[in-house]
Amino acid sequence: MSLLRALRYNSQTLCRSVISRSSSSLTDGEVRITEVLKEKFPLASALKVVDISGGCGAMYEIHIESDEFKGKRTVQQHQLVNQALKDEIKAMHGLRIFTDVPRK
Repeated sequence: MSLLRALRYNSQTLCRSVISRSSSSLTDGEVRITEVLKEKFPLASALKVVDISGGCGAMYEIHIESDEFKGKRTVQQHQLVNQALKDEIKAMHGLRIFTDVPRK
């Protein structure tokens, strides 16, 4: 098998596995981080945690919308999330954070 064909096959397999993963099958890390954020941000109107490292827990993407961010700059909002996850972050390679204040 040529290198190009192998790359195509592996990327197709990876895409199928990512697409087939339903939103109801969260990883342990996604569940743990979601629980911590729900506890730290009880006013959150939207929260989504996604393991973007393929399920190994090395990198996460977090989308959180909360009234607790009202009047704070983006950097301050991100600092609040980082502080809430300080223990979990120690085991991560990377973290993407997207914060917002709910629109009313």
